[in-house]
Amino acid sequence: MILRSSPASPFARKVRMAAIMLGLDGRITVTGADTVDPADTVRKQNPLGKIPALVLDDGLVLFDSRVILEYLDHLAGGGRIIPAEPKARFAALRLQALADGIMDASILQVYEGRWRDSAKHEPKWVEHQAGKVERALASLEAAPPGRDATPTVGQIALACALAYRDFRFHGSWRKDHPRLVKYVEDFAAAVPAFAATAPPA
Repeated sequence: MILRSSPASPFARKVRMAAIMLGLDGRITVTGADTVDPADTVRKQNPLGKIPALVLDDGLVLFDSRVILEYLDHLAGGGRIIPAEPKARFAALRLQALADGIMDASILQVYEGRWRDSAKHEPKWVEHQAGKVERALASLEAAPPGRDATPTVGQIALACALAYRDFRFHGSWRKDHPRLVKYVEDFAAAVPAFAATAPPA
């Protein structure tokens, strides 16, 4: 299998981390993708031109990260990172959705600075995205999740979201969220795949 990826993508990091944790990384070749290059084949592999995209041995391409994680869990026998029991399953999927939303809003903030001339930045748009992040972090700080022996998709996604806020926003979230700081630090200490998938400094 081939994973089209980028070292800085938190969504690709979710997939790479899960593959290591599930013992599937030896079956996946990670190749870079430039989503802004019209000539990059990622646009043929995923019509949306987004990463991560997982090219299977038969040529079928899976996207987005949530679908890929479900496939990897299936390959590993099922119930490993997506619990089978309904209550635990939907708790994991709900947490993943919240963490993915933090990453989505964070990336849109980054893109506003990267793609739009500074004189044309739209403060209301930036504030709108920042508000999503702030509310999500406050909700999680009030009731931080636990960590399973093999972390669930939600726990993986949250670690990636917090790490992305460190990577792109200089850890500005940490001061007001000590319980989430402990969460990500404990996760990093217990899950070697977290350090193994860190973006370049």
